[in-house]
Amino acid sequence: MDPIFTSDSPLELVNKTCARLGIKLGERFLVVRISTATLQFFTKGVLVKSYVISTSKRPPSNIKNSLGTPRGLHEIAERIGAGQPPGMVFKSRVPTGRHYFEVLEREPDNENLITSRILWLRGLESGVNQGGNVDTYERYVYIHGTNHDDRIGEPLSAGCVLMRNQEIVELYEQVRVGDQVLIVD
Repeated sequence: MDPIFTSDSPLELVNKTCARLGIKLGERFLVVRISTATLQFFTKGVLVKSYVISTSKRPPSNIKNSLGTPRGLHEIAERIGAGQPPGMVFKSRVPTGRHYFEVLEREPDNENLITSRILWLRGLESGVNQGGNVDTYERYVYIHGTNHDDRIGEPLSAGCVLMRNQEIVELYEQVRVGDQVLIVD
């Protein structure tokens, strides 16, 4: 059985996956569990904080255009949004200058906006979440804030990992480009 689908502890899951891929485990890493809607942040193997999150409305999937949250080992490829106020709306990774409350006055509330901060993910597993039609980075999969803070915990996204605005700002300040993110069922 592939180690990313076992019930091992988060540290064991990341260690096994990194070992299998010949990648050194980083000082900081995140574990996203789709089934429990949680994101755990670890430093030096110690749990720093656990967050409630939302993932895809659709089943997990690494395939382009599936709108599913991709599984496997990833890294933070880019951090976007430093210095922006919580709730800032981003379009194409650029701050719009508007808070989501302002946007919602003019646009439907059911749209899931990208807000506050963006952690853009890059897959580290060739043929699983990197390259071809399974490339997480090319799918623009992020960890980001949302205009639906009150719905965090339920399936909500089109593949991204959604967090409450204040919590993504908090996490953003603690992680760096290159930090690993393991996404499991």
